Amino acid sequence: MKNTFLYLGFFILLLSFLSCKKELSINTVNIIPIPKLLTQKEGHFEIDQRTKIVYTADKDVERIAGFLERELTNYHLTPEFLTFDKNIKLNNSIYLELNPKLDLTKEAYHLSVTKDGFHATASNPTGLFYAYQTIKQLLPTDYSKDLAFHYLEIKDEPRFKWRGMHLDVCRHFMPKEYIKKYIDYLASLKMNSFHWHLTEDQGWRIEIKAYPKLTEIGAWRKESLIGHALTDKTKKYDGKKHGGFYTQKEIKEIVAYAKDRFINIVPEIEMPGHAQAAIASYPELGCTEEQVEVWNTWGISPYIYNVDDTTFEFLETVLEEVMALFPSKYIHIGGDEAIKNQWKSSKKIQRKIKELGLKNEHELQSYFIKRIEKFVNSKGRSIIGWDEILEGGLAPNATVMSWRGTKGGIAASKAHHYVVMSPSTHCYFDHYQSKDRDREPLAIGGFTDVEKVYSFEPVPKELNKEEAKYILGAQANVWTEYILTPDHVDYMIFPRMIALSEVLWSPVEKRDYADFLKRLIAYKEILDREGIHYAKHVFGEK
Repeated sequence: MKNTFLYLGFFILLLSFLSCKKELSINTVNIIPIPKLLTQKEGHFEIDQRTKIVYTADKDVERIAGFLERELTNYHLTPEFLTFDKNIKLNNSIYLELNPKLDLTKEAYHLSVTKDGFHATASNPTGLFYAYQTIKQLLPTDYSKDLAFHYLEIKDEPRFKWRGMHLDVCRHFMPKEYIKKYIDYLASLKMNSFHWHLTEDQGWRIEIKAYPKLTEIGAWRKESLIGHALTDKTKKYDGKKHGGFYTQKEIKEIVAYAKDRFINIVPEIEMPGHAQAAIASYPELGCTEEQVEVWNTWGISPYIYNVDDTTFEFLETVLEEVMALFPSKYIHIGGDEAIKNQWKSSKKIQRKIKELGLKNEHELQSYFIKRIEKFVNSKGRSIIGWDEILEGGLAPNATVMSWRGTKGGIAASKAHHYVVMSPSTHCYFDHYQSKDRDREPLAIGGFTDVEKVYSFEPVPKELNKEEAKYILGAQANVWTEYILTPDHVDYMIFPRMIALSEVLWSPVEKRDYADFLKRLIAYKEILDREGIHYAKHVFGEK
């Protein structure tokens, strides 16, 4: 009888334990950008301490597996880390398989979740990196939650080749560590191009060994404008020296960091306008040869490069050092907002126009850009410039970045030149995000909210099927006249950048704003967890 009671008591305790066991929480599928094909199935797989990370023996794939391993340590897991061989059983594993024989584009991937675990396949390591980013989004934002996942199948690839973000570090300098963080933002949303705006009227931000004054003088301005350059009647300044630059060693470090995350950095060296910082450093580069200061206000400076052999020798030397640092196929040469009054009033420049048999200053700018293009092409690279490079005749091999609406991009595409769309109407993230400007920090102007960004279509209706092939993709631009800190940059790009990522990656037919908003609310948990300063009013918060 005593034993009977003992067994009964044990049975009751066992039932009590089983009834108290928590119900498994299976993570909801909320992926941005939305995949090309996603099929959810019955059943679930759970990652636990016995789960293995198995990967194809390849240095890039090993690095991706390392990213995944570090991600899982947040959940207090220490997965076994193995290169694939035939003796490894792929049950309870996350398998990253590189197979160059697969009929997949470079950035495409397949991802399945079954009873045996996760299986990601791609023909290129880039595709596996994007599979990793998808897996990362499938993980719960709360590190204490269950790692249980619906069975599913994803077949995914990007719509556009160029999916980018720009950052101006000249108006306000941003530290090296933030540049890396910015690159991480791009990678997490499957973007692949970082346009780094490095020279301007208000500051020169890249070390050039042959011309040390560019950073000794050109990287620093004595003070900055307070308030708005256009709306404030009186101009006030803060009286604080501002500046900074990136050494070549730092740039190499950042380029390597971006490469590890499959992001190409496109450096921008402005010409022939937006050149006051360079002219302040070396007055002979200008048309007046007067000593000027690095500009301390916002807008468009009248200072423009001279058009003689000395100037081209300077620019070619600068570009040579830039190309040695950046492996990018594209070198951005600006070409925008070049005020030509100094060219018009210079007798030397007017003689040059006649010598070259040109009609006007627009054709002189075209000559300037074409000469630079010839040099860049001789080094095996290509130029890209803002749509003003169309004026006076487009350089033979130039790619156009269309910012003044889509008109320039349409013209370039019809002329069979490649185009990156970046119209200020939808892609300028220095604009206000709310019509109620009192609730927002000072911005340059305009109004571009998340819905407007999401509505952007990079391929204009005016193009036929053949012409549309010349649209490489698009990017958003972040100009920092009124953006003083990394936190402020974060506020301006989030959540708008999230919307743009889906525009550039996902098929048109998959895009649905109402559905996107549901997934965006889930993505907000990632922003909160990472402590990212974003525009909370978009989510109805203060």
